[in-house]
Amino acid sequence: MKILILTFYCKPDLCAGSFRSSTFINALRPLLKENDLVDVITTMPNRYKTFRREAVSVEQDGNINIIRMQLPPHKSGFLDQARAFLAYLIKTVRYSKGRDYDVVFATSSRLFTAFLGAVIAKMKRARLYLDIRDIFTDTMKSLLSPPISWMVLPVFLLVEKFTISTADKVNLVSEGFREYFRNIVPEKDFSFFTNGIDEEFVGVSFEKEGPTDRKIITYAGNIGQGQGLEKIIPIIAKMTEKEYEFWIVGDGGMRSELKDALKKQDVSNVVLHDPVGREELIRFYRQSDYLFLHLNDRVAFEKVLPSKIFEYAATGKPIIAGVTGFARTFVSANVENAVVFDPCDHEDFLRKLKLLRNEGKKRDEFVKQYTSTVIMRQMAQDFMGIMD
Repeated sequence: MKILILTFYCKPDLCAGSFRSSTFINALRPLLKENDLVDVITTMPNRYKTFRREAVSVEQDGNINIIRMQLPPHKSGFLDQARAFLAYLIKTVRYSKGRDYDVVFATSSRLFTAFLGAVIAKMKRARLYLDIRDIFTDTMKSLLSPPISWMVLPVFLLVEKFTISTADKVNLVSEGFREYFRNIVPEKDFSFFTNGIDEEFVGVSFEKEGPTDRKIITYAGNIGQGQGLEKIIPIIAKMTEKEYEFWIVGDGGMRSELKDALKKQDVSNVVLHDPVGREELIRFYRQSDYLFLHLNDRVAFEKVLPSKIFEYAATGKPIIAGVTGFARTFVSANVENAVVFDPCDHEDFLRKLKLLRNEGKKRDEFVKQYTSTVIMRQMAQDFMGIMD
C-alpha cells in the first residue's frame, strides 16, 4: 500500500499540529507491512520567526519518507501565511506528480491542507482520510470584516464542502464541530480523536522549586487574533500588579499589539518570552503557580477544544481559562482544580481567580485517558481500516 500524509507542520517544528502529526506517524509505523510505502510531505520548520530548528529536507526511516518543502520567509500575517501555503501546495503537487497513492491522509487546522488532500486524492483516485483540527470558514467569518468577508467567504464555503464531501472518513478533534459539519454533509461518518498530552509531559514532576515574590500566572502558546491576549492581559495584569506576575511564552501575529497594549497600560508585571522547546517549557511550568488559557470572544470559538488544555492538565497546576461553549463544558466536566471565566471579561477573571486553589492536583485519570500516544494509536488503526 502506498500512503501519502500531508501535514503543514511536523517535528521539529513547534506547534500542536506538528506534535499531533509526528505522534500519528509514529503510531502508524507498527501497522505497516514490509512493502508498504509512506510519503510524508511537510515543510521546513517555519511556525515562528523567533524559534528555529534545523531539519533535513529529506529524511528516510524504514518505509517512511519525510519530505520537507522550503517556504519563502514569512511572518504570521494572513497574507504571509497564504503565500507560504501556496508555495507548499505547488511543491506538493509537483512532487506527487507521477507517483501513485492508494490513500491520502491530511491533517489540517486551516482548511487548505485538507483541500490539497482532496485534490490529490481525486487526481490519484485514492481514498481520503481527513483530520480536521479547526473550522477555518467559521473562524474567518468571525475575524474578517465586510466587504472582505462578503467576497471570500462564499469561496471558502465551496472549498469546504468539496473537501469534506470528497473524504471517505473525517475525524474532528472537537465534538463541538459535529453540528457544523453535519449540516454540510449529513451522511458523513465522523470520528472524534481529540488532541492529547504528549509523552514529554507524562510522568514529569512539576513541583515548584521555592517561593517567588509574586504568584506567577503563565500563558504558553500562540499570540494571535484567536487568543485575544491584547484584550485581557494588560488590564488584569494592571489590576493585580502587587500580587501576580504574568509570563507570556510564545509568538504570533498579535504579539506587537500585545506589547503596545502593555505599554499603554504602563504594566510592569508582564514578562514576554520567545517560544521555547519542550524541556525549557517544562521549567516554566514548574515555576508557575497558575496556568492561563484564553480564546477571543468570538462565536466561532464556542466550538473549539484548545490543545493547550491537555498539556496544562498534565502539570497538575491550577488552571484559569477564558473559554466558552464546548471548551467550557469540557474543562468544567473533566479537569479538576480548573475554573472558567467569560473571555475578555476582566471582572469575571478576578472573581474566578479567587475561587481557584493554589495547590497541585494530580489528574491521573485524565492523563491516562488523554495521552496522545494512546489516542493516535486508535486513530492510526481507524485510518488503516479505510482500505477495508
